[in-house]
Amino acid sequence: MARMPLNFLDSCLVQFDQAVRTCVPGSTVAQRPSPASSLEQPELTASERRHAAGLMRINHTGEVCAQALYAGQASTANLEQVRESMEEAAAEERDHLAWCEARLSELQSRPSLLNPLWYAMSFGLGAAAGLAGDKWSLGFVAETEKQVVEHLEAHLKKLPDEDHRSKAVLAQMILDERHHGESAEQAGGAPLPLPVKQAMLGMSQLMKRTTYRV
Repeated sequence: MARMPLNFLDSCLVQFDQAVRTCVPGSTVAQRPSPASSLEQPELTASERRHAAGLMRINHTGEVCAQALYAGQASTANLEQVRESMEEAAAEERDHLAWCEARLSELQSRPSLLNPLWYAMSFGLGAAAGLAGDKWSLGFVAETEKQVVEHLEAHLKKLPDEDHRSKAVLAQMILDERHHGESAEQAGGAPLPLPVKQAMLGMSQLMKRTTYRV
């Protein structure tokens, strides 16, 4: 059965609710068990714990941005199948969000205080990509996921050797993110111009530097 289209006010309320659920700690519940659930808590020094928490805070904020990007793109996508694809990917990203938040709690830390700002900026970027057309929106997803996989792989090497719980979470995230990117390409995503890719990378680097500690 086709769902009824929402009016402008209803759409705004839905988007506001999703933003609150994404940015308020404890509001997101994973549908899949965490990959770390079967592993023992590692014995980390205080400095190792702070470093692992900084990396996982970056990854958590990355998932906040992913939720906002997908929400923004779904709100402006032209084709129904593209909108549904965005919403399906966002559901898997919510698992990542919950897993990273749980790991931060285990590391006696918290999510970034700047998450609402990053959510708002990412939603705007997603909506703009959707308005540019579905092939560019899908291309934006493919490039985003490519860059995310690269930084997750780098974080796997930077985590303390004994932090197998964090590594298990990132390993599953890499598999999911790579699948999202490949799906976007297969659905007709167009390669983005080099200046756009560089701008996305620059924004990502700024996010990493600010959220490692804040």
